[in-house]
Order: sequence, then C-alpha cells, then structure tokens
Amino acid sequence: MAISSEQAPSVETEVEGKQTDAGSVKLDPKRWAALLVLLVSAFMDLLDGTIANVAAPSMQRELGAGYSAIQWVLVGYQLAFALMLILGGRLGDIYGRKKMFMIGVAGFTAMSLTAGLAQEPWQLVASRVLQGAFSGLMIPQVLSIIHVTFSNKERGTAFALHGLVGGLAATLGLALGGLMVQWDLFGLDWRLIFLINVPIGLLGLVYGSKVITESKAPQALKLDTIGVVLATVGLVMLVYPLLQGRELGWPAWGYVSMIASVPVLVGFVQWQKRKTRKDGSPLVELALFRTRSFSSGLAVNLIFYTGMGMFTIGWTLYMQIGQGWSPMRAGLTSLPFCIGAFLTATTSVMILVPKFGRKAMQAGAVVLVAGLAAYIWVAGEYGSDVTSWNIAIPLFLIGLGFGTVATPLPLIVTSEVDHKDAGSASGLVNTNTQLGFAIGGALVSVVFFGGLVGNTATSVDDQLPDLRKELVATAGVTPGEAESVATAYRTCAVDRAGEKDAAIVPASCTAEPLRAPEVATVLDGYQKDATGTSFAASFQTLLTVFIGVTVVVFLLLFAVPRRLREETAEEEGAEPAQVS
Repeated sequence: MAISSEQAPSVETEVEGKQTDAGSVKLDPKRWAALLVLLVSAFMDLLDGTIANVAAPSMQRELGAGYSAIQWVLVGYQLAFALMLILGGRLGDIYGRKKMFMIGVAGFTAMSLTAGLAQEPWQLVASRVLQGAFSGLMIPQVLSIIHVTFSNKERGTAFALHGLVGGLAATLGLALGGLMVQWDLFGLDWRLIFLINVPIGLLGLVYGSKVITESKAPQALKLDTIGVVLATVGLVMLVYPLLQGRELGWPAWGYVSMIASVPVLVGFVQWQKRKTRKDGSPLVELALFRTRSFSSGLAVNLIFYTGMGMFTIGWTLYMQIGQGWSPMRAGLTSLPFCIGAFLTATTSVMILVPKFGRKAMQAGAVVLVAGLAAYIWVAGEYGSDVTSWNIAIPLFLIGLGFGTVATPLPLIVTSEVDHKDAGSASGLVNTNTQLGFAIGGALVSVVFFGGLVGNTATSVDDQLPDLRKELVATAGVTPGEAESVATAYRTCAVDRAGEKDAAIVPASCTAEPLRAPEVATVLDGYQKDATGTSFAASFQTLLTVFIGVTVVVFLLLFAVPRRLREETAEEEGAEPAQVS
C-alpha cells in the first residue's frame, strides 16, 4: 500500500525510543544484538521442524507408539504452527511484537522441556502441538521486528542473514538429528533434540529482554475474533488433508474438505472487507494485495516452496530409504547444498538483487534448473551405487539457486508494507511458505510414490534372470525352486514398495520360499539394488517436476517489480522511509 510522507504514521508511537525529532529517526543501537536473538530463535524453530523426522523411529521404539501417534508428533507441530502464524503476526501488531515474541519463546522452551520428558505417546503429541502453536506466535515477530527496526539499506543484510539461517536449519536438521540420536548423551537418545532447546530458549529470554525494543502498530487496533475463527477453520480444512493425505490413503472426505475450504476462505475475505469498513482492524489488511511487490512476491513464494517442499521430502526418502544411508550420512551429504546456499544467501540480497533486480533471481532459477538436471543424470547413471561425492556438484548448484531465489523473497514481499501491518504481513508470508511446503508434501504422494510400485516391478524384472542363475549356483536350489523364490521375491518387493510405513514388513515377505538362510543371503544384495534403483527412478520423476515448477517461478518473476522501489528511492535521494 503506497503512502506519502503526510500519510506515514509517526514512528514515535511505533517503536519506543527511536524518534528524536520530527522527520529524524534514530536507529536502535541494539538492533544487531536483537537480530542475533531473533535468528537463533528462528533457527531453533526451523531445526525442530526437520530434526524430529530423523528421530521418529527412535521415539516410536522407546515409547511403544503406533505409526499414527508418531505421525501426529510430526504433523501436529506443522498444523498448529501454520494455523497460528496469521493470528500471531496480528497479535504482535496489537499488543507488541517484543511481548509476543517473548511469550512465544517462553512457551516453545517450556513445551520443548515437556516433550523431552514425555513418558507416553499422548504427552509427546500434546507437547509438540503446543510447541508448534507457540512457534507460530514467535516466528511472525522475527520478520516484523526486522522490518520496523532496520533502515531500508540495512534491511537487506538482515533478511539475507535470515534466509541463510533458514537454509542451514532445513539441511543441518538431518545431520544434527542423526548426530544427537547416535550420540545418545547421558542415555537421552531422541530426547536430546528437544531438551537442547531449553538452555538456548532461556538464554534467548534473558538476552532478548535486554536488546529487543518493543514496537506495535501506531494506531490502536482491535483483535478480529470472527476473522480468526474463519481463517482457522478454512486453513484446517485445506492444510490437514494435505498433511495427512498419504497416511490416510487420500479418503474422499479429504477432497471434500479441501473443496469446502474455498467458500470458507472466500467468506473470510468478505468479512475482512466488512471489518475494514467498520473499524479498520481486520485480521489481514487486504489492501496489501493491491501492492504489486506483495501480491506477486507471495505468488512466487508459494510456488517456489511447493517445489522445495516436494524436493526436501523426496530427497530424504531417496537417501535414507532408497540408498539406506544413515541420518548422519544423509545430513553430511547435504553440506554442498549448505555451502551453495551460504554463498548466495547474503550476496543475492546485498549485491545481486540491488544491482540487477529480478534478473538476479531469474538467473538463480536457471542455476537451480541446471543443478536439478545434473542430479537427474547422476541418479540415472549410478542408480543404487551413487555416492555422496557423485551428487556433490548437483547439490552445490541447487544450493546456489535456492539462496539466490529464496533469500530475497521476504524482503520483496514486505518491501512496501506499512509498519502498522508488519506483523500481519509477516504472518501471511510465513503461512504462505508453510502452505507451499504442505502442498509440496502432498505432491510427493503423487509424483514420488505414485510411480514407486511400477519402478520397483521394472527393477526387479530386470534382475530376475541373473537372480535365478545365482540361486541355482550358490544357494543350492533347483531351477524349479529358483522360479518359486523369484516369484515370491518379486511379490515381496512390490508389496513393500506400496507400504506407507517403511518399517512394516508385508506378509508376502515371510513366504516359505524366502526363508532359507542361503536364499536370504543371495536376496539381500538384490533387494538393496532394487530399492536403490526404483527410488532413484522415482526421484528422477520428482526432480523433473521440480524443474517444471522452477520454470513457472522464472516466469512469475516477471510480475515482480524490476527493482525494489525502496532502492530506487534511495538512489534518487528520496527519504528511505517513504514509498510513494
């Protein structure tokens, strides 16, 4: 929403201690120390979203939890987090961003403690759901505090560091999770991944209370209770079926829920319009969407993170199940991605985008496509024999592209947002990102698992001639018995590929022809090769779809302003805080 200097709200009522005299704004001297607290908190949240996936088998084993309970440990966090983001952002605008951030950190820390001490599955599920809710209160304040605390010139650096932290947390979660579980410090096993948050959270509370300056909307806003209800109901109806679709077998009610979410969300929009006319305090300021940078940036963000959500889940499945790598090895394999993202996360916002505008992001999309194409070739060339070194260069290129495209997006989306709506806008950006990840996760069921059974059957069929010969030569069976073993092996492999839970052993895999020790020894190598090859083929399909998604992102970037209007204003000598 464009504002002139006459319309711009007084900074004195917005950020305590920043206004010195009319038209002169003194930057908070503690802003960089505050940024450190914000980034550590964001890293802690993002890490927990990834790290729990690695520790899930250990949780299930120790607590005696069922597969559905462990799914709720993972999905409950994501769902509560996504539902709380818009409300959390607006609460910061109304009651104070520092206050809401500190409450979020305190709650997140407390729930990390209860999760780490849980003795029953239901206790762990409840702790994770509440942890996600407090995270949804905490995280929107990160972007909004950055937006109102830093000058336009410094904001790029702050957003670059924020993007770097996000990329590192998403990938290092695999390595750190595997390390903590295997480390088993003091016999804590998986509990350490939650308990480690407690000292970090306590330090954040103490340090944050000293260095973060309170800020809120300059006008007195009211909480839109009806809007909260409509938004929550609509998002639950849309996001829950996406998160749980594959585990539940994509039931009909899931599709009905997603379709029915549309009129609910339309009703939410209509209510926001009415609320704006009534008292000017909607949950979401719809005027934001009339700003080109905001609306186009959100569109790019949604599509891009749909692709990244699909890639992240598929990549984990490919490495840990398909290749049989340990969580630690899978995490260490991601280091080239981290290095690539590190190199471009800061340069894209501080140098490339200011100088070249959207062209820099489009160049990043091209590099991302090159990395994905290289990975497709490597996966097909090496199959089940792929090594971490084989995929280092593709991952490095993907990291370079990710950092160039993803890091500037929050800055672009919020570049022309009025300070009074910083929290609401931040909540929308984060909700948009989570929705993209949820859609991407749902697409994994179609793109990756949809072809896995067929790929497994093809892979096994290619093995059968050699398998029959080796069974006769080394396992001491007759040709007729070898045929029975080959048939049973194929049925077992196909049934295993169709299981939702990789830990489940289908009944067909315990058939009589497969039980002999000599036969099992021979089949072990064939089974590993078939799994690696079939997962590689499914991952190639997923990478191809991600290339298509990235091409769409490349085209959508033409809708983004050529350059940030803030930058143009600064170059022309205009007042940086004013966007006209």
